[in-house]
Order: sequence, then C-alpha cells, then structure tokens
Amino acid sequence: MARRFFRSCSAIARESAPWIALLLASIPAFSQLLLKPSQPGEQITLLPSDVAIFEEDQPRSDIPCTVTPRKAELGFDLRFHSGFDVNLPMRELAGSGEVLTVVFRVFSDGDREHAANFVQHFHVPTIGEEAKGDALLQGGIDLGEGNYHIDWLLRDRAERICSASWDVEAELTAKDKPMPLFLAARQIAETPPEPFVNEAGDTLDHHTSGDSLTIKLLVNFAPQNAASAALQRSDTDALVSILRTIERDPRVGRISLVAFNMEEGRVVYRQDTTARIDFPALGKALEGMKLGTVNVQQLSQKHSETDFLEDLITHEVSNAGHPDAVVFAGPKAMLDADVPENNLRRIGDIECPVFYMNYTLNPQAIPWKDAISRAIRTFKGTEYTISRPRDLWFSTSEMVSRIVRHKRDRALAVAVGGGSR
Repeated sequence: MARRFFRSCSAIARESAPWIALLLASIPAFSQLLLKPSQPGEQITLLPSDVAIFEEDQPRSDIPCTVTPRKAELGFDLRFHSGFDVNLPMRELAGSGEVLTVVFRVFSDGDREHAANFVQHFHVPTIGEEAKGDALLQGGIDLGEGNYHIDWLLRDRAERICSASWDVEAELTAKDKPMPLFLAARQIAETPPEPFVNEAGDTLDHHTSGDSLTIKLLVNFAPQNAASAALQRSDTDALVSILRTIERDPRVGRISLVAFNMEEGRVVYRQDTTARIDFPALGKALEGMKLGTVNVQQLSQKHSETDFLEDLITHEVSNAGHPDAVVFAGPKAMLDADVPENNLRRIGDIECPVFYMNYTLNPQAIPWKDAISRAIRTFKGTEYTISRPRDLWFSTSEMVSRIVRHKRDRALAVAVGGGSR
C-alpha cells in the first residue's frame, strides 16, 4: 500500500552496481512539513516564484525528472492515501552534496484559497560524476473524500525546476459508503510519521452512563509474514487501526489492553482499564521486541508458544475483571500444537462474549483456523477476518452491537431473577 508521507528518503539505483546501492542506502531520513499559519485564519504565503510556476500550470523539466502520481487508496486507518513517485537521473545529483526541495499545494474543488501547502527537503550525499541509474524519491498525503488538484515542483540549489500537476479523486465505493472515515470530506492532512501517536484531533464521544461498554483487548503484535524478523509498518498500521476503531466507537467507554507476542512468549505491554489507549507508551514497549530469536527457556519447552497462549487465556480471560467483552486481535498464529480443549474447559463459563479479529491480508493463502481461533471456540467465541478496511469497520460495528445486546440481555435477566452480577 503506497501510503508513506516522506517516511524515508531513498534514492534507489536502477542499475545493479553494488557501490551505488550502498551509497544510496546511506541517504539520511528527512523531515516533512505541512505549512501552518501562525494564527488561525491567516493564509500561508509561498515564494512568489513558486506561486508563479503553479499558476502557469505548465510542466517544466529543467531537471529531467519524471513524476508519477499515485491514486488515492483507502487504508486500514480509514483515511485515503495518495502520493507521488519521482525518478531523476543520478547524474543530475552529482556533486559534493545536493539539496532538493519539493513544494506542493493541494486543494479541493478549485478552492485555491484554502489550499494545504507542503514543503520537503532531501539531503543528498556526495555522488560521483560516473554514477549511473535513477534516483527514486517518494511522498504522499492523507485525504478525506473529495476531488483534489495537486500542483507540485522540485528545485535544486541552482534553481533548476521540475514541475507537474494532476488531479486525484478519493471516493468510497457504494459498499463502503456507510463507513465514517477518520478524515472529513475535503480534509487534507499529513500522514503521521509513525502509527503510535495520540492524535490531537481525536474526539471520543464516549457514553458516561452505565450503558457504556468496557472491553478487554488482547493483541498479538506479530508480523503478517511469520518468517519476518521485524514488524513492518503495514503490520503495525493495521493492528493500531483495529485498536483505534474499537476505541472510537461511541458505545465503548473504557478499554484495557494486553499487547503480547506469541513468538517471544511474553506480554509486551499492559494498560489497565481507561478511557483512552496510550499509543506512545505502547509503541515504546514494542521497540523492545526481538523477533527471530529464541531463548534457552523456549528451547527447553516442546510447545512453548502453546503453553504461553494457554497461560495467557487462563490469566487474562478467566480473570478478566468483569468486562463486557474480551477481544483477541492479530495475525494468524499457526502453532505446532493447539491449546488442549480440556485445559480450557477447566476455566469454566465466561460471563462475557469472546471475539477474535483475525488480521490477514490474504485469507486464501492460509485458509486453516489458527490456535487462537480454535481456543476461543471453547468459549463459543466469534471470529472476524480482517483483510480490507471495509472488513475492519463492519466487523467492529457488528461486534460492538452484539456486545451491547448481550449486556442488555444479561441486565434484564439479572433484574428478572432478582440476582446480581
């Protein structure tokens, strides 16, 4: 999914000379800036020369670069992501260290007065005259539904210009129309540099009455590819989006979180019941994960991952602290052995419903049930497969509705029976 907003600066050699590849990999990361007014309501003023190029609306190629726009795609974070890829010959960057500046403006429906303006600086290392191949620069932007126009330019220290303009349409399909996106229509925003941020624009319309739900989340932070030695950005984006979607449902009042990793066989992060998830703390805890390594204790246990899952369910589900639901989430956990059903039955009846939001980009690749799926079956749990943004929203909506019904039915049964929970 093409969705990074200047996440990293990588000039990629199109030819296979190993020294070129090594050189280009050393280009440092760079910062992106959405230009904002010092006071609300004020307009951003770009350089007159940049505005003139934009208004001219004619492509320039003083630097022979090729700009390829990306179409807007809906991400798991329920935001449209668009962007661009820029190819330019390595020989154009030769010298003792070039600085490339990208400036672009984005506006919807011809509304230039309210354009969002972005600037970006690429710091290029020393490159010899004999360098061959192309460099690849990438950028992107987040959008709400709407039709947008983008004016774009790149300039070097010698004020050579490459410019382009294009239109982008961000539109939900008929099946996706019911989904409330996390960006309003015609809204333009930068992509957060990493997923573990508490978004300043979030407004959680949580109920404060006794009808609001308390949900316990147990999330397996693991890569989609079980052989991967690291969590990919796409993995964390999807798992964080599951958390955000549940947290933002207005019927959910309080959440507790247990983040774990099956491969390491440990709980990575725990947050007691609260109204909001502390995403920065979660992200920091996940930095300490060491995938692809096996400790001595795991080697001594025949089915260490299965034993960990059994202990996790025993301690976190049976002693759940009376939430209204327990929700597992994560990619498929294909273990050597499943948790014995008889061991799970010893836990007894669970007062609340149990769910599993299984994040899998390609369900056909591994069509079999995994260890978590088989485990929650013991508690008559419900499983949802999350492979597209649409799946995430519709599954969450249905799941929360079922939790609400269960809570009301249980309260009615208690009232009729004269008992207590």
